[in-house]
Amino acid sequence: MEKIRTTVRIAGRDYTIASTDSAEYVNRVAAWVDQRMEELAVATKLPTAQLAVLTAVNAADDMMKSRDEIRRLKAELDALRREGDDRADA
Repeated sequence: MEKIRTTVRIAGRDYTIASTDSAEYVNRVAAWVDQRMEELAVATKLPTAQLAVLTAVNAADDMMKSRDEIRRLKAELDALRREGDDRADA
């Protein structure tokens, strides 16, 4: 796949990102990061480098919680499917 170069603005600085994802998607991700950094900047008054690390930690936390929830929901779905199969066999 060919990489697309997209220039985005995060925390007042331009970054060119090379990605196989669409420019629209890269812009959406960058807008999310920019918004989270701005929210933290208002709340904490930290320097940009520390804001970036805190934003990354918060994003990783969100991702891990989402993965845990997906695993829980998949297990619940599997249990419901087994229960449905057991009823169909009875």
